[in-house]
Order: sequence, then C-alpha cells, then structure tokens
Amino acid sequence: MNQESRIISVARETIQTESKAIMHLAELVDAEFAQAVNYLYESDGRVIIAGIGKSANIATKIVATLNSTGTPAIFMHAADAIHGDLGTIQQNDTVICISKSGNTPEIKVLVPLIKARGNKLIAITANKDSFLGQQADFVLNAYVEKEACPNNLAPTTSTTAQLVIGDALAMCLLELRGFSSNDFAKFHPGGSLGKKLYLRVSDLTSLNEKPKVEPDTDVRRVIVEISEKMLGVTAVVEDERIVGIITDGDLRRMLAKVENFQGLTAKDIMTHNPKMINNDAMAVEAMELMDKHGITQILAEKDGKYRGVVHIHNLTKEGII
Repeated sequence: MNQESRIISVARETIQTESKAIMHLAELVDAEFAQAVNYLYESDGRVIIAGIGKSANIATKIVATLNSTGTPAIFMHAADAIHGDLGTIQQNDTVICISKSGNTPEIKVLVPLIKARGNKLIAITANKDSFLGQQADFVLNAYVEKEACPNNLAPTTSTTAQLVIGDALAMCLLELRGFSSNDFAKFHPGGSLGKKLYLRVSDLTSLNEKPKVEPDTDVRRVIVEISEKMLGVTAVVEDERIVGIITDGDLRRMLAKVENFQGLTAKDIMTHNPKMINNDAMAVEAMELMDKHGITQILAEKDGKYRGVVHIHNLTKEGII
C-alpha cells in the first residue's frame, strides 16, 4: 500500500470508529440524562463546567455552546479549581465535571470540595463506576469501546463522545427554553451569521438609490434613470405603487428588436407583475428569492408602496452570500 492509500485508509478508519461510538451514545441516553436536563432547566444558577487535559478543551466548547443558546455557563479548569478558582462556584450553580476515567487525581480532590459546598454535580464520563460516577448526582454516560488511536491512548473517540453529549445537553435545554432564531441573533450580532438572523431588507434598500419611472416615461428617460442610479434596474410606479420593472436586459432586448424607439414608453417594455419582497422581510429571504428565480435585483414594497431595490451586491457585501 502506498503512502497516499494508507493516509486515506487511516482517515476513513478514524471517522468510522468515531461515528460508531457516537451512534452507540444514542442508546446510552436514559432517564438520568433527562433528569439532569430538567434540573439545569429549572435551576436559577449558572453551569460551571470543569475538566482536565483534553476534557478541559471539550469543556470550553460546551461552555460556548451553552452560552450561545441561552444557558449561562463558565469554564473552570479542574487543576486551577483546587488552587483558588473554586470561588468561581456560587451557591445555586451546577457543576459538570468531564473525565473519561473519572479517576484522575485532580477530579478526586475537586469532587469532595464541590459536594461539601452543597452544589449539584453532573458527571460526563465513560466510567459510571468511577469515583466521579459514584459521587455525582447525575451521570451522563459517555462510554466508548476504544479510542481511534491505534495504541488506544490518544483521546480521540472519547473526547468526541464528550462533545456530542454536551451538544445533546445544550439542544435539549434550547428546546425546553423555546429558544428561537430571534433569541439566537441576540447572542450572535457579529459576522455573516448574525446578519442572516437580524439584517432586514429595509437595511439594504436604505443604502441604495431608489430608481423609478412612471408608465408613460419616455424610454430615453428610462435609460438615463437606470444609468444614474447604477442598480441595473428601475421600478415602474403609479401613485407609488409598483406596476412593473425594467432591467438592463429589457433594454438590450428592446434595442435588438426595435431600430427606432421613438415614442416608446416604460409601459411598452416593462415586465408586469415583477418579483417583490416586503421591506420588513429578512435580507436572507431576498437572497432566497433571487436564487429561486435567477435574478440579481428585487423590488421592495411595504403597505402597497414602492420602497426601493435590493441588489445581489448588497447581499455579497454584507456577507449574506
């Protein structure tokens, strides 16, 4: 087997090993898991997540997921906790300890201190019979048969299992809280993800010129309007109501068909019943409509009145596309 083939083989074997372990996790979700979720949901305290080594790295990701989905959470390194950071834990907080073996020296020192303070303890461990598993109020079973590492040493499958359990925990809490996309947007205001959740059509139309002509406007004036407003399109309006649209493409087709366009007006070349979107709609909806109909601009209206144009360049610039 050449080196390329061996790399592909090892990569596939790693993915298959971990995917099988994840599928087995679904069978380990039980009433105790549900009880732990309900306790966290009903608690008015925060979630403190502790771990050591690679489990600590997983803990930080779970903390981030919980915080972004409506459950206040804080990371506490298990080693630092016994050297001063134990003060992070407040009276009503719930502590989640993550450890594959459940028997590491730091965990054995930390767990009795947590219990002495009266805080509830949730374990995410592959060993329910471990010190951590026996001391915890709730045990979330993250058992894996083997690591993806050929020596069964490097934390791979086990840390993936911990991460998946954390995601399942977060999604259950999200469901119980009725956490919506609007709530999600409040926690993710930055970047393209945030913009997809809060940016509206009105935010984009306000950035653009507002090209418009009336049905009886001379074609020459139509050409000037499209050129000046630089959006490749103009709305045809009557009493501020959209009755049609004229694009660059419409003008090109007209010029190809008509040698003398003397006397032609907007209503002679416009497209009736153009695609439109409400000015209060989400910008991502404008993107979806453009994609569906293969267009690069869409007219916006509100209360039956013309409000402006959204161009595909607006969506690209804002990171929606």
